[in-house]
Amino acid sequence: MSEQKETVPAGYWKDANGSLVPVGKIKEIDKLRHQCVTGLAEAAKKASADLLSFKLCAMQEVQAFIDTSLATYDVRQGGKKGNVSLVSFDGRYKITRTMQDTIVFDERLQAAKALVDECVKAWSKGSNDNIKVLVNNAFQVDKAGAVNVGRILNLRTLEIADEKWQRAMKAIGDSMKVHSTKPYIRFYELDEQAGDYVPISLDVAAL
Repeated sequence: MSEQKETVPAGYWKDANGSLVPVGKIKEIDKLRHQCVTGLAEAAKKASADLLSFKLCAMQEVQAFIDTSLATYDVRQGGKKGNVSLVSFDGRYKITRTMQDTIVFDERLQAAKALVDECVKAWSKGSNDNIKVLVNNAFQVDKAGAVNVGRILNLRTLEIADEKWQRAMKAIGDSMKVHSTKPYIRFYELDEQAGDYVPISLDVAAL
C-alpha cells in the first residue's frame, strides 16, 4: 500500500517540525538556504542514481567479457565469484572487480569464547598481558551486538599449543559462515611519471 503524499496548502511551507508556516512569515535568507540545499540535494540524488546505474552496467560488462574470454577455452564459470583485474591494451587503464564476503558466526562462537576464557584464567599467572588484552578485545561487541570479525580471526593466527586453545580455534572456524558477498569495481589510470596506477575517484568527497 503506497503512502499518500501530504499536500501543503498554497501560500505555506512546512517546517522541520511539520508545522505550516505562511510564506510571508519566512525570512528571505531562509528561503534562499532552502532552495540551495534542496536543489543541490536533489542533484546529488540524481548523481547517486546515475552512479548506481553505471556500477551495475560496468559489472555486467566485466562479467560479459569474462564469460566471452572463458568461452574461448570452452569453459563456463560457476557463479560470479572471483577477483579479476583487466588492463587495457595500451596499459593506460585498469579495472579491478573484487568480491568481498561478509562473515558471521553462529552459536559455536560462544563455545570458543568459553574455552578462551578458561585458557586466560589458567594463564593468569606468568602469562603474556598482551595476549590477554587481545583476547578480551576480540570478543567485545559493538552497539549492534556484533563482534569484530578481524579481531576474532586474529586469534587464529596466534601460535599457542595449548590443547584447549586449539579446540577454541576449531570452534571459531566451525562457527564461521559467509552471510553475503558484495561486489566492488574500481577504476585506475596509469601515472606514467610514478609508474603506478592511481584510482579514478567516483567518491565526491575525495575529489
